Amino acid sequence: MKEAEIEYKPEEEIKRFQEERMRETLSYLRLHSPFYRRMFDTHGIDMARIRYLEDLRQIPFTDKQDLQQYNRDFLCVPEERVIDYITTSGTLGDPVTFAMTDADLKRLAYNEKISFLCAGTKPSDIVQLMTTLDKRFMAGLAYFLGLRELGAGIIRVGNGIPELQWDTIRRMKPNTIMCVPSFILHIIKYAEEHGIDYRNSGVKKIVCIGENLREQDFSLNLLGQRIREKWDVALYSTYASTEMATTFTECEYGCGGHHHPELIICELIDENGAPPKEGSVGELVVTTLGVEGMPLLRFKTGDLVRLHTEPCRCGRTSMRVSPLMGRTHHMIKFKGTTLYPPAIFDVLDHTPYVENYVVEVNQDDNGNDNVCVRVGLRTSAGQDVIKDLKDRFRARIRVAPDIQVCPVDEIRKINFPDMSRKPVKFMDNRKKI
Repeated sequence: MKEAEIEYKPEEEIKRFQEERMRETLSYLRLHSPFYRRMFDTHGIDMARIRYLEDLRQIPFTDKQDLQQYNRDFLCVPEERVIDYITTSGTLGDPVTFAMTDADLKRLAYNEKISFLCAGTKPSDIVQLMTTLDKRFMAGLAYFLGLRELGAGIIRVGNGIPELQWDTIRRMKPNTIMCVPSFILHIIKYAEEHGIDYRNSGVKKIVCIGENLREQDFSLNLLGQRIREKWDVALYSTYASTEMATTFTECEYGCGGHHHPELIICELIDENGAPPKEGSVGELVVTTLGVEGMPLLRFKTGDLVRLHTEPCRCGRTSMRVSPLMGRTHHMIKFKGTTLYPPAIFDVLDHTPYVENYVVEVNQDDNGNDNVCVRVGLRTSAGQDVIKDLKDRFRARIRVAPDIQVCPVDEIRKINFPDMSRKPVKFMDNRKKI
């Protein structure tokens, strides 16, 4: 099949295509996966009865705890066939190791190639990667492999070091940047402080990872707005995880991350594990297709999203994933109110005198959640900051956390620790069950 052709087919044809790939995956897992063989036998799963996507509901979920507890049992190939070892970022707990074969790396390259194409990247483009290729990180390697497959020029700078980023831009003239969006604000600030004419640097597009750029209506959120106010560049948002080994990338219309039906099956579930009403928020559950080393079946990502099934203006008919709304593991029960960190971030992002922040959740002796927000101030607020922030929180989310004002540099060190792949704005110090 021609690259990404399935994404333009009628819904029923996409479904039939995925069901065929699903049956191939189930047969592969039955033959090669110690973990899933054990699951099928324990639960009496009859492969002959799993013919349609809806039949997947007969199979139990896989979750992060399974990967942590039985990691080696997910491996479907002899160790001598493993080419690359990768670990997750540990966002939802301890990192998990993934082993990838040569075929998996080729799949990863294909995934990123069609994702970059979706974001309008061309072979003639030069892309500066502000992401690390080391530290067992999948994403940086994936971007390199995908751009290489596409034939685009690649500049592997890595993350951090604004001075090196601008020196590279000056010397090599990339037209595209790949990075975490909040870092863009850092390099803009550096450029302004050092007299760099970044608006005429030749950079026309930024493909972003790790953080939301958009609201649920697909308008730019405050982070996206701040970047665009400073720099007239095209912004593309992506969503991915190591476990999925698949990327959902926006097209030029910015209406959600496009699904690649040849690479992954997506389900949405409510808190009871059942499909939610159409258009409702649910937890994304994925089944990887074409993964050789460590395929996953009905893996609960912990990510809360909406699925959009109407055709996109770009011509693709495959469904799209909304901006991330929160994570199930990060749900907070605070003073009788259910919260997710993005709701707290939203209040802080819309407070003009807040430069940076970190949200911490702890438990008291009775097992109740307590929330503390530590903020660094952009300027002197000229008012009772703690009272004003508490009023803002009560107006938006009905409850007010504890507030601590800290030096900006102290918060920045927490936001950008040396070993972290993503900005740290949320610290969950609750006991893990």
